[in-house]
Amino acid sequence: MIEVKELKNTKEFEIFSELAEHDHEQVVFCNDSETGLKAIIGIHNTVLGPALGGTRMWNYPSDAAALNDVLRLARGMTYKASISGLNLGGGKAVILGDAAKLKSEAFLRRFGRFVESLNGKYVTAEDVNMSPEDMEYISMETRHVTGLSESIGGGGDPSPVTAYGVYVGMKACAKKVYGSDSLEGKSISVQGVGHVGMYLLGYLAKENVKLYVSDYVRERAEEAASKFGANAVGLDEVYDLDVDIYSPCALGATINNDTISRLQCQIIAGAANNQLDDESIHGEMLMKRGIAYAPDFLINAGGLINVGIDYLGGWNKERIYRKTEKIYQTTLDIFKLSEKEGIPTQNAALRIAKKRIHEVGKVKRAL
Repeated sequence: MIEVKELKNTKEFEIFSELAEHDHEQVVFCNDSETGLKAIIGIHNTVLGPALGGTRMWNYPSDAAALNDVLRLARGMTYKASISGLNLGGGKAVILGDAAKLKSEAFLRRFGRFVESLNGKYVTAEDVNMSPEDMEYISMETRHVTGLSESIGGGGDPSPVTAYGVYVGMKACAKKVYGSDSLEGKSISVQGVGHVGMYLLGYLAKENVKLYVSDYVRERAEEAASKFGANAVGLDEVYDLDVDIYSPCALGATINNDTISRLQCQIIAGAANNQLDDESIHGEMLMKRGIAYAPDFLINAGGLINVGIDYLGGWNKERIYRKTEKIYQTTLDIFKLSEKEGIPTQNAALRIAKKRIHEVGKVKRAL
């Protein structure tokens, strides 16, 4: 007989209710004592194809925080793939711990074995604190990996493509708000200047804009400020700036009850995932304040387009950028639907993404 230990606080362990809330298909917990690997793979939806989503390594404050992150991220990948017209589902993986201390060949290859055990249902790629070189180690144990270096035939670092998608999405927002998609003379704050943020600054600097940058690594913000003629500001200070455009490009949930009342921008367009802390209320709050919000899972989809086409086959740079360019028109279409239906842009984008999943699902179920 199996003995079940009674838990003092069962709320922290109600995993199935978490999965049911947004219809996740599967969660895999990975543990290897020899390498110190602790990881969670979340698979949200595979109607359109295998669940593709990068692996993020982060020193989470708790296992519950890591689980919450992977579930939110996996769901976002489903809608990102759908709205981008890719034949892919949504998944994500998080590895718990300090990347600087734990990552090694054995550590990464062990993670690759866990990915391989899913038989192609989940395809991994790079994300926060992971690199194309890390993907090479993972690829030694599984073929279900993408985003490998161009030197070995892969699509390479997806960050430049992600940044380009954010840039064209931001220009579409400017077209909606100002009547022109030129960003010249606009003031823009970029929060987070990692790989994507730095590439985005490169695009923005060419349009003669006034830039503000912030990052949790102060030295990185100062380096970006020096390189692009921007002003480095504090992490919290960024929310109070009188700017035209706020571009969150770090971690998620920066648009919340506290920050919305402080923001003075007219547009939010950035690369971070899950920017709305609670999408059931914060999209509505932005709409009431007259702030044009570009749904994150649309305008940051360039990286997924890059690694997705790399995995599915037929990758070439011209095709990748041509498909990413479509983010511009889709952003305008979402604003039109938002106005017509009187709903937040987040809801409008979700409606479009879910419609495609539903229709393709019917095709696959047909005899």
